[in-house]
Amino acid sequence: MSAVNNTQQDVDIDLAQLFRAVWRRRVRVIAITLAGACAAFVIAKVISPEYRSEARILIEQRAPAFATTTSGNDSSAGPLLDELNIASQVQILQSADLVKQVITNLKLYDRPEFASGSNGSALSDILVKLHLKRAAADKAPEERMLDAFNTRLQVYQINTSRVIGISFTSRDPGLAASVPNAMAQVYLSMQSGAKLDSNSEATRWLEPEIARLRDKVSEAEKKIADYRSANGLLQTSQNNNFATQQLADISTQLAQVRGDRANAEARAQAVRGALSSGRSTDTLSDVSGSQTIQRLKATESSLESQISDLSTTLMDGHPRLKSLRAQLADIRQQINRETQRILASIENEAKVAQLREQQLLAQSNTLKADSARAGEDEVGLNALEREAAAERQLLETYLARYREAASRVDKNSSPADARVVSTAVEPVDPSFPKVGPIVVVATLATFILTAIVIMLAELFSGRALRPVGTVRKEDAAVQEASEQAQPTFDEPAPLRAVARAGNREVPASMLSVPAEDVPVHVATAASVPQHELKEAAQATEEEEDFSIQSVADYLIDSGSRLAIAISPTGDNGSTATVMLARTVADAGSRIVLVDMTGTGCPSRLMAEHGELAGVTDLLCGEAAFADTIHPDRLSDAHLVPQGTSDLARAMRGADRLSLILDALGSAYDIVLVECGAAEVSGVARLTRSKDTEIILSMPEPNESQFMAAMTEFQKAGYEHIILMSGWREEHDPDTRRDAA
Repeated sequence: MSAVNNTQQDVDIDLAQLFRAVWRRRVRVIAITLAGACAAFVIAKVISPEYRSEARILIEQRAPAFATTTSGNDSSAGPLLDELNIASQVQILQSADLVKQVITNLKLYDRPEFASGSNGSALSDILVKLHLKRAAADKAPEERMLDAFNTRLQVYQINTSRVIGISFTSRDPGLAASVPNAMAQVYLSMQSGAKLDSNSEATRWLEPEIARLRDKVSEAEKKIADYRSANGLLQTSQNNNFATQQLADISTQLAQVRGDRANAEARAQAVRGALSSGRSTDTLSDVSGSQTIQRLKATESSLESQISDLSTTLMDGHPRLKSLRAQLADIRQQINRETQRILASIENEAKVAQLREQQLLAQSNTLKADSARAGEDEVGLNALEREAAAERQLLETYLARYREAASRVDKNSSPADARVVSTAVEPVDPSFPKVGPIVVVATLATFILTAIVIMLAELFSGRALRPVGTVRKEDAAVQEASEQAQPTFDEPAPLRAVARAGNREVPASMLSVPAEDVPVHVATAASVPQHELKEAAQATEEEEDFSIQSVADYLIDSGSRLAIAISPTGDNGSTATVMLARTVADAGSRIVLVDMTGTGCPSRLMAEHGELAGVTDLLCGEAAFADTIHPDRLSDAHLVPQGTSDLARAMRGADRLSLILDALGSAYDIVLVECGAAEVSGVARLTRSKDTEIILSMPEPNESQFMAAMTEFQKAGYEHIILMSGWREEHDPDTRRDAA
């Protein structure tokens, strides 16, 4: 292609150039890196070593084995062991009082490490000069000691535990171990002393309170007894008084008397009904149970038996029979009189029950009034009892707490709620400086910084920038004018026009050549001298580019959704189409290649093996749509291979190919169909629109084949015809070898 002014083009960072610049200066980078490593090693060796040791304390609820009660411990276990309490214990360990006691016990004020002004640094001096920090000499000696101690002390909570770590750093390994242990002991003593003080204060406060509560409880119980006596509230049980109990007894007797009366009235009514209706009274229990009735009934039965026996031998007028009948009538009258007597007895029993009921009702009414009056009196009694119960319960609580506090006034009875789980030991290896890690980090940092400096120099110089994007329209116009001014040889106009179609900067209207513009006589390469052919080929290569890269750029920039590739020369053209698909995929576009060739050349080049489902299986209904799409083994492109089904049977459903291509077009940016040496009629079955891009893949262009193919497609109405003649060797020969 012709050279253009690219000063206004967009640029991108050339990463390869950056790494090449670092590689060219590798000796300098290695030297600087080694110098940084040596400097770090020397500095690490010169710095005075510091040692660190650590002690650990476990915060837990602790009580003596002889504790009288455990309720207090259980109630305080929750607050003692929560996160806020552990954090509070960390602050206590860093308190000034505890630190002062440790300094005094260990006599740290005699140590040179804690001397005034020995702990300054360059940064501290700068801050002091800028009046951003107070000078150490201006502080009190005690404050300087605390600052020096706290800078070496670290107290922290171990993650997700109740363990507190105490770490101390010093130039003396013995001091590094003794300080954490001393802090732990002082902390435990302070905790135990605080518990002893709490117990002593509790006993001193509880003694007068218990004496006062005892008097109040006695006074309240005396008030209850006096109130009962004054109001006659004699208590017969836990919940009832005398009036209530007596009313309950009367109510029970009244219910029983009413039942007896109802029973007597019912029995009398039954006997009276039997007598008035003339029924037999033998079924009534009161009548049949009478001994007199039973005796009369036996006599009546005997007389009836005698009369029955004599009636068979004597006449009715016989005196014997008359005498027996008279006796029978007399017996029956006696039975009636006895029944009347029984009825009168039952009625009398009912009247007695009624009188008893009336007496009990009178007593009940009297007791109800007494009970109501007693209930009113019990309101005051209940108030006195509640007050006495509250005072009694408070007294019992104070007594229990007093006993517990009194049992823990001894020093050994109140252990601290913490214990040392790990004592600090004298360290052997210094914690700082670590020579190995310091040298490694310094070496890596020096190497990275040196490489960054070299890369920044390359970027600022412009050597690591490369132009990208399209040239300006003004430059394109200048380029076109210069091409028209150059001498040309007798090259066919259609070939030259189609060759320019490979350039993405040419408008779409220049990609088509009407059929009437095709000349009748076409000059061939044989009619031109050899030296002119070489010059023309060189001029054509400089002016025009219809390589695979240019066609790929054109498809991406034009936004083409469907492209049909025709390979009149056979498998070499199909191979170029595969390279086109891979080039588009490498540019970041989603592309799928559909193999519609008879030889299956694209499938052999892109598929993992030859048994993959493809177009023929989809047309025969032997595979699902998603099962026919496979990845390319060398790029990000996708492939729909030829398939394994019968080709003749599959082509019966060729009318569905346009639907298949539409479905692929909705999922991919570009759908590329390789048809091999197909005819125009076959291509027309694939497309619904004549605006489809037609790519003539001819790695070695043959003018006669190209002119014949272009003429046929133009007659069929296809105007977008692109020639693709192979790889651009002079620009990127390595890329061609890799793609092949």
